[in-house]
Amino acid sequence: MAQLSERVEELVQPILDDLGLELVDLVYQRESRGWVLRFFLDKDGGINLDDCAAVSREISAILDVEDVIGTAYTLEVSSPGLDRPLKKAQDFERFAGQQAKIKTVTALDPDERGRKRKIFLGRLDGLSGDDVLLTLKEKKAVQIQIPLEQIEGAHLEYEF
Repeated sequence: MAQLSERVEELVQPILDDLGLELVDLVYQRESRGWVLRFFLDKDGGINLDDCAAVSREISAILDVEDVIGTAYTLEVSSPGLDRPLKKAQDFERFAGQQAKIKTVTALDPDERGRKRKIFLGRLDGLSGDDVLLTLKEKKAVQIQIPLEQIEGAHLEYEF
């Protein structure tokens, strides 16, 4: 699966670059209705329906020509939504100042109080080397550092 995703990404990246779009995530998985190839795209100012339609046509054409996926599948193209995943180091810089939820691979004791945990909620403060800076959303605002290699998953938390 990883090789297929890499090959698909390699094929579509020039199209996305031409259209000024960023590939946030690519998912190829079996669901109840069959295989789904799902692209989550973004750009400055956000992605709209016209962007999704245009890139869907382009991606569909190149994947049909290259025939890299041997089974029938459904192609979906959409925005990453308000709870956009944070995948790349640059994402943590780009979205500094916004609320995020980060889940780590192993439990961490960020404030050295003996309270280990794997889920952290707070304001992104960017990067320091290979560590994500996060000011915890707690009674007393404490900035912690989470090593990038410890992050299992992260996404923006929309504030209402």
